[in-house]
Amino acid sequence: MRAGAVVRALLVAIVGLLGPAIPVSAQPAGTLVVGLVAEPVNLDPAQVTDLNSNRVGRRIAETLVTFPDESTQVVPGLAESWTISKDGLRYTFKLRRGITFHDGTPFNADAVKFSIERQIDPEHPANKLGKYPFANYFFGNVKAVETVDPATVEFVLKEPRASFLTILTAAAASIVSPAAVKKLGADYALQPVGTGPFKYASWDRGQRVVLEKNPSYWRYPVKVDRVVYRPIVEGQARLTELLTGSLDLIVDVPPDFVAQVEQSPKATLLKQVGAHVWYLGINNQKKPFDDKRVRQALNYAVNKEAIVRDVLKGTGSLSRGPVLPATWGADAGLKPYPYEPERARKLLAEAGYPSGFSTTLWVPESGSGMQSPVPMSTVIQSNLKAVGIPVALQTMEWGAYLAKLRTKEQELFALSWMAGNEDPDMVMYPLLHSSQWTPNGPNRALYKNERFDELLHQARLTTDQGKRAALYREAQRILVDDPPWILIDHEIQTAAHAKRVQGLKLHPSFDLRVETISLK
Repeated sequence: MRAGAVVRALLVAIVGLLGPAIPVSAQPAGTLVVGLVAEPVNLDPAQVTDLNSNRVGRRIAETLVTFPDESTQVVPGLAESWTISKDGLRYTFKLRRGITFHDGTPFNADAVKFSIERQIDPEHPANKLGKYPFANYFFGNVKAVETVDPATVEFVLKEPRASFLTILTAAAASIVSPAAVKKLGADYALQPVGTGPFKYASWDRGQRVVLEKNPSYWRYPVKVDRVVYRPIVEGQARLTELLTGSLDLIVDVPPDFVAQVEQSPKATLLKQVGAHVWYLGINNQKKPFDDKRVRQALNYAVNKEAIVRDVLKGTGSLSRGPVLPATWGADAGLKPYPYEPERARKLLAEAGYPSGFSTTLWVPESGSGMQSPVPMSTVIQSNLKAVGIPVALQTMEWGAYLAKLRTKEQELFALSWMAGNEDPDMVMYPLLHSSQWTPNGPNRALYKNERFDELLHQARLTTDQGKRAALYREAQRILVDDPPWILIDHEIQTAAHAKRVQGLKLHPSFDLRVETISLK
């Protein structure tokens, strides 16, 4: 029996038989231990590009507006109210008074101005302290941030943007302590200071990040004394540690064990559909991928239904486009590329590659939203080989993988995206608009289509949701004919926790809001 099969057999036994005979390591009464799929890369919210970093960092720093539990409806956060000018160019926020950062300095309009301007003003003294990969997408439309008085701040836009309030829920819009950034410099990314429910305590690289509760949190009393985040890349190892008591909470339950965890007396399984898409990126600027017939062929060559059925086993739904189905901006008429390897071979021949070609596929070992990246990519590798495209898989650690994608050297690459909410602007624009090419944005496929770009721009200029939806539907139809990626699935997020964990609710944004938890 192979080693992997042995591990699976043992896990099945653990899940089915776990009871008093198996020792459980009791956690300290007030400490919550969380198993993440990869180590955070960075804890400065303006620099974060991955969900693991976000899941930790968003406990520390907060935004002016936010989402309530289990919804993506924008509600007040650090701002208690706001008004929007008739021309859509001025957003004025009234800030909550009496809130302080974890270092004791005041939260005010100056802090808001500092937090945004450090990302968009190259002359700002804090601009060179880090890289702000989403600044252009989130705030490229911001002409100025003006402080009216200590409790009032105004954003002046260059042109209207229908999704601007939603943008301000993003991690990059978090308000940080100016004093801490000035004091720590580039090290702020490793020791963040915000207004959130937890304060940064320590970071033992490769082992754990520790947060302690903010005893004066403005919103409500925090019931957990500390949170320990441990990176555990291998999904089966995370599950084993949960079931034997070393962890209280894990994310991304391995698909093979979802059913068993549902029946376990020691754990509770949670599921939640969220705004996520898993895709195989294609470098649209490299030959032979600059020919859309080749990209179409790749889509016909991959058996996406088999991946969803046999690898993900109910934890994903087939993708027809980047927008989550059944949301207001989705096109219900879209159909996924069928599995037609013979048609793939014909398109390759038409494009001048009757004997195929060889290529390389970069894959992270794990990572936020990546589900089962190596098994999924292995199926894709087999499918492509069958149509004459031998693929060399190159696996990497998550942080190194994200850095490597900034080089533009990729050919094929496995990646996912959590939009945070239903607005199509939050997935289509950053990932596929030509202004967002890496390293200045997350368009790592280096996709460019002028009509597509124009549709996304027009959709930003109107607040009429019906008109926006029509524009986005046309844009999605372009992506079927001119595919930038191989679209695979939308994740159904899973998490499991010990019975002593009370009050956890999964969020559609994939945020992990441990501040709602109490421990028995």
